Amino acid sequence: MSPTAARLRRRPWPKRATLVLILLGVLALLSALAFLTIGARGSWGFVLAFRGQRLLALVLVAYCISISTVLFQTVTRNRILTPAIMGFDALYVLVQTAIAFFIGIHMLALVDPHLRFLGEVAIMVGFSALLFRWLFLGEERSVHLLVLVGIVFGILFRSLSTFMQRLLDPNAFQVLQDTLFASFGSVDTTLLGLSYTLAAAATLVLWRLGRVLDVLALGRDQAINLGVEYARTVLAILGIISVLVAVSTALVGPVTFFGLLVASLAHALVGHSRHRDVLPAAALLGVIALVGGQTVLERVFHFDTALSVIVEFLGGAVFIALVLRGAAR
Repeated sequence: MSPTAARLRRRPWPKRATLVLILLGVLALLSALAFLTIGARGSWGFVLAFRGQRLLALVLVAYCISISTVLFQTVTRNRILTPAIMGFDALYVLVQTAIAFFIGIHMLALVDPHLRFLGEVAIMVGFSALLFRWLFLGEERSVHLLVLVGIVFGILFRSLSTFMQRLLDPNAFQVLQDTLFASFGSVDTTLLGLSYTLAAAATLVLWRLGRVLDVLALGRDQAINLGVEYARTVLAILGIISVLVAVSTALVGPVTFFGLLVASLAHALVGHSRHRDVLPAAALLGVIALVGGQTVLERVFHFDTALSVIVEFLGGAVFIALVLRGAAR
């Protein structure tokens, strides 16, 4: 064997996770390029600026949903749960319905978008902060109680929303319905600066907590034995989840199963649960799904269907598969 061949044989091959991240990065870049260029006509300056803003919005939504789902599954130690189980989507619907019911549907269009966005984010983050703080005041309280209370609040919010919607004028109800479903094709790009600022602040806090995420995945007792301030750390992570979910929900509307879809695929492709690989893999998969899916929807199907319907269908199928696999075990 020649010296060159011997050196090549001794050189370690890249890890599976590294190869997966490189492949996902390339696919995400190709999806972004396709979204920007396919079917473009007229002035490239106008086309790239217009599509670039929409691309930034889709990337931000994919990042927020995927990262928040992985973090929530880490805290709860359950692969079939998403932040939607906490009632964030139901709270968003309740806020929109309450505005239409008490103030009038015309206020949805008259209120400044930035003030409305900040108000929605503040309400959702404030609700989660009060809930998390109350549940973690005592040592005996657990994340499982948090999930149970979140489900109860979600049912309460949906019941109140349904009651008010039944009392609305039919025309007002029809206008309200347009705001209650996720729409990836009509994101308000004027909110991007504020949204990226909030997401960046949450990411900075997450970066400082990155070393303890794998320890938290071991469970409460193991994390405490290894020196992690469990309650404070979990509260900080739940706060990050609240901000990310609030930003994505206020931008595009409630999304239930998309995070479950990309998180499950990320774990399957990476092959382990280390967050330094799973988090970027989930974010890249989210970008590929949203940007690539929106490109196909617009250029191939010509808006014949909604991307949110397809995404939620696939995510629901993954949820059922995970539940059946867990029951079989």
